[in-house]
Amino acid sequence: MATTTTPLGAPAQVPVAPRARGLDEATPGWRRGRFSGVGRVLRWVALLAVTALFLYPLLWLVAASLKGRGQVFDNSLIPSPVRWDNWVTVWQELPLLSWLTNSVCIAVLAAVAVAVSSSLVAFGFAWFRFPGRSLLFGLVLATMMLPGAVTMIPVYLIWKETGLLGTWVPLWGANLFGSAFYIFLQRQFFLGLPREIFEAALIDGASYWKQFWRIAMPLAVPSFVIVLLFEFQASWNNLQSALIYLNAGTVEQFTAPLGIAYAMTRYSPTAGGQGDYQYVMVASLLVTLPMLALFAFGQRYFVDGIATTGRKG
Repeated sequence: MATTTTPLGAPAQVPVAPRARGLDEATPGWRRGRFSGVGRVLRWVALLAVTALFLYPLLWLVAASLKGRGQVFDNSLIPSPVRWDNWVTVWQELPLLSWLTNSVCIAVLAAVAVAVSSSLVAFGFAWFRFPGRSLLFGLVLATMMLPGAVTMIPVYLIWKETGLLGTWVPLWGANLFGSAFYIFLQRQFFLGLPREIFEAALIDGASYWKQFWRIAMPLAVPSFVIVLLFEFQASWNNLQSALIYLNAGTVEQFTAPLGIAYAMTRYSPTAGGQGDYQYVMVASLLVTLPMLALFAFGQRYFVDGIATTGRKG
C-alpha cells in the first residue's frame, strides 16, 4: 500500500499491484539450473547433428578414396584394407596437375575481372547523381531475370565470331563487363560509406578515379573479398561453360570439373573401363581442398562483409 494526499489534505491509501515475478524469481534455483542445463545439452545435440549431416558426404569421399575397386560405393566409412596407393596412382592415371592448374588460372582471372569491373559500376551508381539512374540500375538488376539457357546460344555465337573457341577467354572474358548481382552487392556497401569523405577528397583535388582506388576500395575490402570468393567458387565449379568451349580440345586443356566428368566416363564399364572409380574419388577430394582452404582464409572478411553490406548510410 502507498500513501498519497487527497485534495482535503487527508492521507489516503492507494493499492499498489504486486510486482509480477519472472521465471527466474518464481522458479527455485535448482530448477532453473536444471532447465538451463537441459537447454544447453539440446543445443549441443542439435549442433552436432547438423554438423554430422554436413560432414558425412566429405567423410564418405575421404573413405571412398582409400578403398579398392569393388568397395567404393559401399556405405562403410572405414576402408578395409586402406589403399594409400590410390593417391599415388591417380597422378599417373589422370593429368590432374594440368586440370588443377587450368582451373586455378581461369578462376583467378574470372574472380579478379568481375570483382574490379563490378566495383567500378557499383561505385558509379552509388556516388553519381544523374537523370535515369534508378531506371538504368533497375535494368541492370533485370538482367538477373534472364535464365542462362536463353543467352547460351547468342553468347556462343559471339565467341565463335571472335575466333576464341577452345581457349580460356570465353570462360572469364564476359566478367570484364561485371555482374548484376555483384554490382548490387557492392553498391549497397558503397552506400554505407560516409559521403563526406568523398566530398572532402573532391575539394582537395582528388579525381573520381583516385577516390575510387584510394578511398572506396580500401574501405570496401570485405565486400570485395566476398565477390572474389563467390566468383572463384562459381568459376571453379563451372562444368557447363568448360563443356561447351573446351570439350573439343585435348584432355590436358580440361578444367577440374570437366576432367572429373571425363574420368567418370573413362572408368565406366559401359565405356570399356574397369570401374576404377577410386581414382575419381581421389581427384574429387583434391579438387575440393583448394576451396576449403580459400574459404578458411577469407572467413574473417566473409563475415565482416555479410554483416555490413546491407547497411545504408
